[in-house]
Amino acid sequence: MTSSTPGFTGTARTPSPWVGMVLFAGVLLILLGAFQVIDGLVTLYRDDIRQATADQLAIPINFTAWGWTHLILGALTVLVGIGVLRGVTVARWAAVLLAMVSTFANLLYLPAYPFWCGIVVAMNIICIYAIVAHGRELRA
Repeated sequence: MTSSTPGFTGTARTPSPWVGMVLFAGVLLILLGAFQVIDGLVTLYRDDIRQATADQLAIPINFTAWGWTHLILGALTVLVGIGVLRGVTVARWAAVLLAMVSTFANLLYLPAYPFWCGIVVAMNIICIYAIVAHGRELRA
């Protein structure tokens, strides 16, 4: 479909339905970040309610350090999710990077919360796919 605007030589493209999936990924990143912030706060204040002990985790780490990791990672993920919703290119790259880091962090945290970590890993993979495959369409 060619635009009838004088001086415009390009073609107007209608975005595919996948733009909605990228917007969904942005909202999902904000939710995942908020959940990680909550998980970090719970870990910092109530480390006695975990299902696994520190030596049962994939890497030996104390829960205070792990709580701060989740807290910082979650706050960054919320900010990047807002950037994805606004169509910022740098935010898309940062979102993919943070989703990958979050996936690996939750895989290491799997013995403590197997069901929850599995859900977070699946949501991160959905975000990565939507942003990598169709993120460019959001800017248009």
